Amino acid sequence: MEKIWLKSYPAGVPAEINPDAYSSLADLFDKTCRKYSEKQAFANMGTVMTYGEIDQAANSFAAFLQKKLYCQKGDRIAVMMPNLLQYPVSVFGAFIAGMTVVNVNPLYTARELEHQLRDSGATVIVVLANFAHVLQEVVKNTQIKHVIVTEIGDLYPPVKRFIVNAAVKYIKKMVPAWNIPGAIKFTKAMQLGRSKNPDHVPLTGQDAAFLQYTGGTTGISKGAVLTHRNMIANVEQASAWIHPFLNEGEEIIITALPLYHIFSLTANCLVFLKNGSLNILVTNPRDIKGFVKEMGHYKFTAITGVNTLFNALLNNADFTKLDFSQFKLALGGGMAVQRAVAERWIGITGKPLLEAYGLTETSPAVTINPLNMKTFNGSIGLPVSSTEISIRDDAGKELSIGEVGELCVRGPQVMQGYWNRPDETQKVMMKDGFLRTGDVACIDEQGFVYLKERKKDMILVSGFNVYPNEIEDVIAKHPGVLEVAVIGIPNENSGEVVKAFVVKKDPMLQADDVIHFCREYLTGYKIPKSVEFRRELPKSNVGKILRRELRQPA
Repeated sequence: MEKIWLKSYPAGVPAEINPDAYSSLADLFDKTCRKYSEKQAFANMGTVMTYGEIDQAANSFAAFLQKKLYCQKGDRIAVMMPNLLQYPVSVFGAFIAGMTVVNVNPLYTARELEHQLRDSGATVIVVLANFAHVLQEVVKNTQIKHVIVTEIGDLYPPVKRFIVNAAVKYIKKMVPAWNIPGAIKFTKAMQLGRSKNPDHVPLTGQDAAFLQYTGGTTGISKGAVLTHRNMIANVEQASAWIHPFLNEGEEIIITALPLYHIFSLTANCLVFLKNGSLNILVTNPRDIKGFVKEMGHYKFTAITGVNTLFNALLNNADFTKLDFSQFKLALGGGMAVQRAVAERWIGITGKPLLEAYGLTETSPAVTINPLNMKTFNGSIGLPVSSTEISIRDDAGKELSIGEVGELCVRGPQVMQGYWNRPDETQKVMMKDGFLRTGDVACIDEQGFVYLKERKKDMILVSGFNVYPNEIEDVIAKHPGVLEVAVIGIPNENSGEVVKAFVVKKDPMLQADDVIHFCREYLTGYKIPKSVEFRRELPKSNVGKILRRELRQPA
């Protein structure tokens, strides 16, 4: 079958990139910081660090890891914190020291944390004090030898640091009591490393940069081995895509998604770092009022997020009053962008909400919509440079244009495999190098990819495939609906029927209103047989609605 997508790159985007443009992420960081040393790099709660300052701090942290903790190349270091200035300092410091970073969701339960630390074999962890009590429960059951504890204001100026840390601990009481013998303060670690220079560690593209753990939606959480070459390839792919539309050293990106998540990690922390941009780190994006207030301090030019985040912003009155005069780019991923949200977004900001697609296993970007699009097209875009896609049936046979099957991907951004799990790797990696994504999709004659559903989320009604995304897209258009999720539930007659879970915007909304609305847009078997109203829907750490949690009680 002819690869029609090869003809489909937007103007100015090369068909191929060089995944060896940098020897490692440490090399990328070093060259970027030298190039933009005086430019602002990261800001958090009003405190800004330049590229030169971040570089100096990261080298101090690397020196501490090497000279005081005697960390070696390839040792794993866990980083467990929300978006703070300490995140890029810790991660890039780890790379300079030659270590592999294990990103940890700070909201993990003790059980989840213990699994990830034990599985990764991490020997060092940097943890925010707010979550140290969870680590305390499990640290004795892991290989962790060194615990570095940081507080929110540790990289703020001295007076502000004292005030913020005291307020968080004593006034807001956000730091539960903890006791981990031998734990060292982040500020002390930085002090000890500041007087020393880190040793140069030669890294290659084949060295592991991250053990990036999947959410465990299809079983136990697994660590995707992402090499420096995987990550650099994806940085180059995304950079090539956005380069014609952005100015080097002048962009300001709102970073609300957590940097420990692969989407924000690559798109914001790495791609916009390479561009010399300023990352505005939002520590608590769930506080929409505070989040919007923070956005008001900047003439931001870009933002990444998930559909629920964009929807929440649109439903905040102060968001509509922000200055969008310099705004250029909104990129949605992690879950399907709903048409209703996309249409409201362009109406308020003047710029389209572009959908992209990726996986932890692909570092993550696979497809992105062209940045010059004027309207929402419902697709997840075109394959990025140096990326092949293939739609296949369950037997692995390639399907034709327009046919629906499993989306498979091959390219330099595809992971090396799952950490210490060759059996799980074999399940997703095909002999010809393609990765099975587990997503159902089709491709049109222009090369645009249309995602139908996760295989496991697809509903089978009387032999017909029903895609929850399609139904959610319709229900989200109802003016009385704030959020919606759709699942299939067992039925004696048809195998499964559709059930909708709705969060109301209009308190007077009734189930019959939703069902009647669906009848205008959907054929009979796709219409929900029942509607359950909830105060809120279960979400992941990045705001992705978790259908699996809705399915369990159902």
